[in-house]
Amino acid sequence: MEKRKRNVYLNMKTLQEARAIWSERTASLRTAEERVQTRSSLHRVTSRSLTALRSVPHYHGAAMDGFAVNARETYGASDTTPLRLGIGSSAFPVDTGDALPAGTDAVIMIENIEQVSDAQIEIRAASFPWQHVRKVGEDIVAGELLLPQQHRLHPADIGALLAAGIVEVDVFAKPRVWIQPSGTELIPASHASEAAPGEIIEFNGTVLSALVEENGGVPELRDIVIDRYESVRDAVRAGVDSPADIVLVNAGSSAGSEDFTAAVVAELGEVLVHGVTMMPGKPVIIGMVAGKPVVGLPGYPVSAIMAFEQFVRPLLHSLQGIESPPFATVPAVLGRKMPSKLGLEEFVRVIMGRVDERLVAMPLQRGAGIITSLTRADGILQIPQEQEGIDEGATVEIRLLRPREQLDSTLIMIGSHDNTIDLIANELKARDHSLHLSSSNVGSLGGLLALRRGQTHFAGSHLLDPDTGEYNFSYIERYLKGTPVRLVQLAMRQQGLLIKKGNPKGIKGLEDLLRTDVGFINRQGGSGTRVLFDYCLSRRGISPDAISGYEQEEFTHMAVAVNVLSGRADAGMAIFSSARALGLDFIPVAEERYDLVVAESCFADPKMLTVRDIIVSDSFRRIVESMGGYDVSASGRTMGIWNGSEWIERADT
Repeated sequence: MEKRKRNVYLNMKTLQEARAIWSERTASLRTAEERVQTRSSLHRVTSRSLTALRSVPHYHGAAMDGFAVNARETYGASDTTPLRLGIGSSAFPVDTGDALPAGTDAVIMIENIEQVSDAQIEIRAASFPWQHVRKVGEDIVAGELLLPQQHRLHPADIGALLAAGIVEVDVFAKPRVWIQPSGTELIPASHASEAAPGEIIEFNGTVLSALVEENGGVPELRDIVIDRYESVRDAVRAGVDSPADIVLVNAGSSAGSEDFTAAVVAELGEVLVHGVTMMPGKPVIIGMVAGKPVVGLPGYPVSAIMAFEQFVRPLLHSLQGIESPPFATVPAVLGRKMPSKLGLEEFVRVIMGRVDERLVAMPLQRGAGIITSLTRADGILQIPQEQEGIDEGATVEIRLLRPREQLDSTLIMIGSHDNTIDLIANELKARDHSLHLSSSNVGSLGGLLALRRGQTHFAGSHLLDPDTGEYNFSYIERYLKGTPVRLVQLAMRQQGLLIKKGNPKGIKGLEDLLRTDVGFINRQGGSGTRVLFDYCLSRRGISPDAISGYEQEEFTHMAVAVNVLSGRADAGMAIFSSARALGLDFIPVAEERYDLVVAESCFADPKMLTVRDIIVSDSFRRIVESMGGYDVSASGRTMGIWNGSEWIERADT
């Protein structure tokens, strides 16, 4: 495979500079014109102005049910001098929408008429010309400008066009986008079951295709090309020579020795920008080849999506002569301090919910390769490059990823991870599609601190007090002074060592972690699992410093399980259900109690009441028990009520 000189970002641009350069070079570009049926033109953009071919209405019509008359013949009618008109001679029955008979210019409503015989009606008030009549051209006059060019068509527009006799419209063609995945390590998603170590399932292309469609374009997803200069060059050249309006190359945009996109674009055309001070998305490339926009998107999925939104999304709209619709935003209170690197425009994914009347935004993991940080996110916080971060409690503007109305139906759970939380989230949706549970896994202690700061509705916690052997009580007393909460048991669960199927290292217990040939993966500091693990080590007189990998941390039980499954570690401390989910062996170490710590102010909230109904239901208990390693027979039991200074109720444990 050909190796080329490593690229270096010599002239990185700020996001604002890069977008200005891009806009200047692409502003005059438009897609071709095409003619489409009006009835199939929803959301298309007009390429020419549209003039009415006929008036609406094109005849004088009745606007009410009643009788059409000549207004002059009704003058003098009153309560004291009623007037009689002959049916069929001077008064003509009409329904709404009927054309007025010749010689009439007004309609008397049916409720203002008394029919005295089959041949006559009586009226007690005079009409005036054009009363209750829709005149010719009242809505649209033939020949008038109906819609301008570069107008995005909405449902009402389509109705007006058809009414005005326009059955075909000239519009800009939908932008066609050539999407070229690249990477020797990539395999098609259809071969996912055959993926070997080092092979990556290609899904960015499908994500980008969906983004193109969402923004009114037509994607053309190509087959994967390998990391070879000639292969990438031939693919870009083919895209430029095709009818596509934009060429996207995914991956290969960075500065590595096998990242060829920038060099290819430079050879075939012009690189406008390589490297933008944004995170995620820094390695993006924007260029022109033979007058056609070419964009190199980073390989990491979140980077690719963020770069797409900044450079491809606006282009898809400008090619049709319209501005990108603005993203919906909402002000929120930032739940924790958010440091940021000066000089980088950062896009931080957050979960959101209304807690005690405040809309709170809590940051999620930042990794550019963590696509679930977008699937789980409720919004995105953009930190300007001139800021070194944002303080906790600051009011920030959040770009919404979910409908605004869902925010009031969202529960926030911050704290320790447990697989049952995902079950609760799923059951909430099943019971009421408007309800949503957003969770952030920061460990048990992090959850208690979030409760203290009023940033979450409830926390998941399993903090063992080594002195008493009890769970959560002493920690609530220590960290939640002044914060009333209720402690509700969710489950008893088995914690232990996860090891590879068949136990190839012959691990029998915690003592084997001292062996030099055994690598360990730990949970993060402040998590209940870490506290329990340290407690178990101390009871056995084992020093953490003697365990290889003790300092290596993960934030969830499933992440620990994946580390063991992949071979990064030989053992890790986690719950039994995570071992069972990935087919790992399990050595029991301890049983623990996992609780929900619920803010008293939220305990009677209808959303929280639904959660409580779920966890005591037979269906929920059956599903949890089927996962293995759980005892949920006491799920929903109130373990204690803390008023902020003392326990006013506390169950025996």
